Amino acid sequence: MESASNDEIPTESSEQMETEVFEVQVQVRCPTSGVNIQVQSEDSEVQIQLKSPLSKPNVQEDTATFLALHEKSSVQVEVNINSEQQDQTDILVDSTSSVDRKELVEQSQVQQVQALLGRLHLNNRFEHKLTSAELLQIRPTLKYDKNVSDSDLFTVYLHKLLSLDYRARYICMKDQNADNSSGSSDYDQINPLDIQMAVFHCSDNFLRQKMVTKLSLCQYALPLLVPDPLTEDIECPLWTFRQILRTWTKTDNSEVVTVKSVPIYKAQTPMLFCFRLGSLSVSKSQLINTLINDRQSTFFHINGSGSTKRRLLVDGVAEIGWYFPAGKPNDTFTDCVVFCNLRGDGVTHEKQRNILMDKSSVNVVFVPILSKDHVSAEVMTALLESPKPLIVLQEDSSRSTTQLKQGKYKIGIKDRSQSDVSKELKNIIRDILSGPCAPFQLESMSNTGIRVDEQDAACSRGLSAARDVMNTIQRVEVTKIKSTLLPCQGKLLQEWCRINKEQYCLRGDIEKERCKKQNEMQKIREDQCKASCGDLMETFIRHLTSLPPTEREYFLSWTQIQMDAQATESVSSIQQSYEQKWAEVLALKKRSDKSTEFKFKQAELEEISPKFQSVTCGLEHIFREMGQIYEAHKSLSKPPKNAHQHWSKYPELAADLMISGHPMELMDGDAGHVPLVWISSLIDQVIYKLGDKRVFVLSVLGVQGMDTEGLRALDLEGNATIHHDNELATFAVGVGNMTLVNIFGENASEMQDLLQIVVQAFMRMNKVKLSPSCVFVHQNMTDVGGEEKNRDRKRKLQDTLNQIVKLAAKEEVCDAESFSDIIEFDAEKDMKYFAQLWDGNPPMAPPNPGYSDSVRDLKSFILSKASESSGVTLSEFKAKVQDLWNALLNENFVFSFKNTVEISVYRKLEIEFGNWTWALRSEMLNIEKELHTRIENGTIDNIDLAFIHEQIGKKYEEIKTAISRYFDRQEHKELLLQWKNQHEQKIQDFCEEMVQRTQRNLSDILEARKRNKKLNEKKIKLENQLLGEIKGLAHQLKDNMKEGDHEKQFNSVWEVYVLEIVEHIKRTKKINLEHDQVEVLQEFGFEFTLITTRKTTKCYKNVSTCEDYSAYFEQKYNHKQKKHITEFIHTVEEEAIEVIKSKPVETKGYSTSYLREMIQRVYVSVQDFLTKWKYSLKQEFTIDLTLNICDKTDTWIGETHEKFVKRETHKYLERKKQEHYTVFTSFCKGESSAVVLAEMISEKLKASMTETVCNRTAIDIAQEMRNSYAAFNASRLNLEKHVLKSLAEKGDFQRYMTYIESPKTYIETFIREEVHEYMHTEQKAQIILTKNVVEIKNHVAKALFQATEKVKEGDIEEWLQEFHGLLKEKLNFGQISTANFSGVKIFSFLREAIEKRLVPITMNLEKLPLDKMNEYRLQPDQILIDQLCNCCWETCPFCAAVCTNTVKDHSPEKHSVPFHRPTGIEGWHIRGTVEMVIDFCTTLAASDKKFRPETSTLTVPYKQYKTAGGNYAEWLITPDGSKLVYWKWFICQFQKDLEDYHNLKFVGQGEIPSDWREYSREDAIESLNEIYM
Repeated sequence: MESASNDEIPTESSEQMETEVFEVQVQVRCPTSGVNIQVQSEDSEVQIQLKSPLSKPNVQEDTATFLALHEKSSVQVEVNINSEQQDQTDILVDSTSSVDRKELVEQSQVQQVQALLGRLHLNNRFEHKLTSAELLQIRPTLKYDKNVSDSDLFTVYLHKLLSLDYRARYICMKDQNADNSSGSSDYDQINPLDIQMAVFHCSDNFLRQKMVTKLSLCQYALPLLVPDPLTEDIECPLWTFRQILRTWTKTDNSEVVTVKSVPIYKAQTPMLFCFRLGSLSVSKSQLINTLINDRQSTFFHINGSGSTKRRLLVDGVAEIGWYFPAGKPNDTFTDCVVFCNLRGDGVTHEKQRNILMDKSSVNVVFVPILSKDHVSAEVMTALLESPKPLIVLQEDSSRSTTQLKQGKYKIGIKDRSQSDVSKELKNIIRDILSGPCAPFQLESMSNTGIRVDEQDAACSRGLSAARDVMNTIQRVEVTKIKSTLLPCQGKLLQEWCRINKEQYCLRGDIEKERCKKQNEMQKIREDQCKASCGDLMETFIRHLTSLPPTEREYFLSWTQIQMDAQATESVSSIQQSYEQKWAEVLALKKRSDKSTEFKFKQAELEEISPKFQSVTCGLEHIFREMGQIYEAHKSLSKPPKNAHQHWSKYPELAADLMISGHPMELMDGDAGHVPLVWISSLIDQVIYKLGDKRVFVLSVLGVQGMDTEGLRALDLEGNATIHHDNELATFAVGVGNMTLVNIFGENASEMQDLLQIVVQAFMRMNKVKLSPSCVFVHQNMTDVGGEEKNRDRKRKLQDTLNQIVKLAAKEEVCDAESFSDIIEFDAEKDMKYFAQLWDGNPPMAPPNPGYSDSVRDLKSFILSKASESSGVTLSEFKAKVQDLWNALLNENFVFSFKNTVEISVYRKLEIEFGNWTWALRSEMLNIEKELHTRIENGTIDNIDLAFIHEQIGKKYEEIKTAISRYFDRQEHKELLLQWKNQHEQKIQDFCEEMVQRTQRNLSDILEARKRNKKLNEKKIKLENQLLGEIKGLAHQLKDNMKEGDHEKQFNSVWEVYVLEIVEHIKRTKKINLEHDQVEVLQEFGFEFTLITTRKTTKCYKNVSTCEDYSAYFEQKYNHKQKKHITEFIHTVEEEAIEVIKSKPVETKGYSTSYLREMIQRVYVSVQDFLTKWKYSLKQEFTIDLTLNICDKTDTWIGETHEKFVKRETHKYLERKKQEHYTVFTSFCKGESSAVVLAEMISEKLKASMTETVCNRTAIDIAQEMRNSYAAFNASRLNLEKHVLKSLAEKGDFQRYMTYIESPKTYIETFIREEVHEYMHTEQKAQIILTKNVVEIKNHVAKALFQATEKVKEGDIEEWLQEFHGLLKEKLNFGQISTANFSGVKIFSFLREAIEKRLVPITMNLEKLPLDKMNEYRLQPDQILIDQLCNCCWETCPFCAAVCTNTVKDHSPEKHSVPFHRPTGIEGWHIRGTVEMVIDFCTTLAASDKKFRPETSTLTVPYKQYKTAGGNYAEWLITPDGSKLVYWKWFICQFQKDLEDYHNLKFVGQGEIPSDWREYSREDAIESLNEIYM
């Protein structure tokens, strides 16, 4: 890098060294252990090289061997051998023969190379090459500045080089001698070129190509001829030059300036071959550098930083460098000139010398002396006789330029300054090049007879395949390649995209227009399919699928190289035509008369412009064509007969390419389109191959460049630019986890425009709850290192951003004052400043090293941010791309955006929430069941909330732990965080609600038990009397009565009992509704006096028919409010009456809990009504409304309860009559008291076991269906899908209307029907029943055994108490009076009698009809209804679709549903006509149409539907393009029914699109899968 002094030419001793080798063997006269051998020489130029790679000479047995390298003909080497037994010094002299010496040199070279590779940790890389993929792996950042250890050298070198840091050549190595206690200099510094060549030798061809491309950009010389360090075979790495494209400005003799841009391997330029013959004391390379570049040492030289005398891998290497003129007066040469520099002595490296002498245009040779006796004489003679120009630089001569003969020059360099020699040399070269010269082209190196890397088998096969592709391309005129060979992405795609965007801003008959547009798009897809069978794609895909990975990489690289070369050539040609035409236009423009010729030339100029884009064609366009072929075929249900083969495999092929490092475009920059079908399938394949990996997505956003899509595109203007920029910025910002905003230059107005677009994009992300981070990179800045200036820049940029935010906030309707309000932003950390890229003026300027440092710092910063971010999974990334693009297609991005990932995460959370609530509910059901049994058995007489909390506490804590674990897991943690507190509170509320409900239910049972206590005592007393009477009667009559008289005699006693018990039941079962109503209202916080006052004054009677509600208002009252209240009262009355009438009063009797539930519904509805309309009503309104509804239900409750009492009394009496008649007949037959008692116990067990089995089975069936039944095992949305599927399968219009108008009622019916179907068709239900029967039977048998074991004989009362105590936890056994069975003393007999009777009871229970459960307290359908219907039931104000949120009160989330319906289903129509509205409300919400709410006389734009207030404001209706087929099929299927139902017609604007009629029932059902995707 350093320039030499101009006063004298520096020495280059490393090029002078002539190395000789001799081998020394030392006899060791002692054991080899503990031997220390030191080898040294007094001659400082002798270098000792150990034959062994170890740190000591190779000691084997009693001989130590080493090699000494030297430059003298006779050398003395001192060998010191030290051990405990021996201390001697031998002086040895070289005596090796010349033949042996050559062999030793070769051996030494191999050993030295291996030692070098070992030091660099590359010893295994000569066989197993380094790859680009390894370098791209994210690893801890290495320190690049100083003291790099040997093991890190190659990594640091590569990373620096690949980041275009030309200081890679000057890495400061760590001084290893500092760690060497012996003071030995074994650890020499490594020559920088040795590091470069070692890495080059140990890299595969693709990494070599990257290295050489980067070296070229750093303005360094490149390896052209490379000897193998082990075999000395020479190779030309032609492949490594294939990616280099250079641009320069040529000036011809007539001062005409031409810009040339050429792939370097195609450039035909004069080549100067520079080499030396013999040893020199001057630096050849440094002198050559003065001809090429004043700022950069193209060829490394002895005086360069880090240079060493020793080098292993450089001699024999021929390097090539270029001079590129800038078209300025101070250019050294007027055209590109190539310099080849042969390292080492040209005499020794004969093959390289001859090849390059043959290829050269001019030979430049350095010699120490011109003499016939010198080793250079033969070569010099050939050079002088050659017709090629020759320049000889003679070291022992001080004469200036001498022309030996035509084209032959000699320059003396002894004692002359480098600048003088360089100046003369430049003049001679310019003079020679002004004449005819044989041009040099890199590709010609393949014809030199030496090995070329492109002859590698894989590379050759890749080239052959690429030529097949290019042969197809080259048959077509260059400007027609795209339109002819890649037809799917040209006009066809642009037209498809235009129509696709139009369908998101339709006017008029929206659905008809949409169908029309979709048909047009489908036709284009068909045309794409027909056009996709060209030779180019067939050939390309054939090779892509058949080649193995390495050959495929070569194929793709070759294809890109050749396509780029063709495009570059074509662009250059078009550029020349454009510049020529532009000059003609300018000349005509200056003329005063604007002739028709001017217009004609201007038109010609405009015709040239589009050609630039038409000739630019690369791999990305072929990949784009693959995507369009795939999308076209995928969109057709039946592809055409001549369809492109293997199209379905394209995503897999593209995924393989993407995984191997090839980029795939997300957005088609030409069409401004994101091919979602193609991108989705591609990412799916990547997921299939790699798994759903988590990635960090970095977006880069800036002004459009030559090769990337960006903002401020020159080919757009006006509104098109603004729309394009907003769309692109929003997409780029939204899709990334971090956005890098690239700002170029310091132009304030341009920066302001860019920042405005960026700020609005971030503001939109904020409004749709996406939170990417950002970093601003300000490029091309001056004085980047100045901290104070940077601080001032950051402050100004921060102020600018804040000002833009304030302005943008008004446009985006966003409450933000500063940039940090919309995104987390730290100006100190998140603003980066870069110096300009080039360190000087191109084309000879190297990259600015400060720029490379900034790039590395930025990379570390980005990786640090990535490590802190959870990123996204590939599937989430796919969803985000879809969401962003779908929203951008709509006019209002924020309004249209759907965050699919967030929706998916929330749906999974809903499922988990359902699982948590079900776990609590099922646990509580079991608790309630057990406590209910204990209450019935009289073992518990008080139930309070604390007791229930204690019972459920363990399960609740388990659920809380599960919730914490779910929200704290890493996956989607940031998304889940927004719902954590809400759902924790919801679970707490749910648990509390369950506790309170259970406590109320059990308290009601306790209260009922207390109320029935007297009745039960009376029953027992009467039963005992009855039992005594029939026992006595049986003993009196058993011998004197015929069998037929038994019943008559029994009835005479029975009828007396019936009269007394019925009267008592009537008195006990009477209900007091007024008392209950007051008590329940008090529970809701209303004062007793206020309730009784309203009840006494009868004020509540007229609440539903009142003309003036002002007395209820605490604010100003108007007519509009009256309408709201009237409608509300009507709705609440219907709902409340429906609630109470849905309760099983007729089958189970009245319960206070039913009344409480009804009153709660009224209370909650009032609160929601007040919140919705922002009204303030007095408590009297709620009380009066409640009492009014109670008044309307009192009669029904009373009458229904009375029916229940009568029926239950009858059933009770029938059962008791049968029981006592059985006892009577047993006594009449002379059965013992033990048998009769066993009969009575068995009857009680039968009833109790049946109840317990039914209740258990109800819970278990509900549990089983909740877990495994498809309709019930997920979220509310999943249930909705199955309900709609069931409706379609049944095809009953009346059912549909019930579902549409009363969704909750219908879904409850659906659940009941599904449970009924399950219980009667699924074997699992019967298995559950049998399991429970067996468990209860075993429990009873165990209790019988244990009671009898404990009380074997004696008091029957004691035995019954023991038996009862063992049963009471699971069975309600009731009481049996022992007054008539005191004679039963032996309980083993009693047990056997009971066990005998249990057999038929158990058998009958196993055959029990499952409908029997309906007679008991728990039913599986009601359990599932309570679980599944405890959700949100709000309906869309337009189409009546039900909110599918599983959480009942899900504020602050708005009500939503994945897919809405055509509003005509709900009866919406065009005002003043009978024309039904066919449009989906999701389509209308994005249209320019208006609607009139039912409660208003004013119209409201659909786009502003929330301003209608009320229920409209509570809904989030996102445009979805009316995709759901289901409701389209429904309208067509039931058109006549709908018309009759609403008395409207599907005519006019409501005419059904013909396309809708093509959908089948199967299509409709299949479309439901979209609901739960």
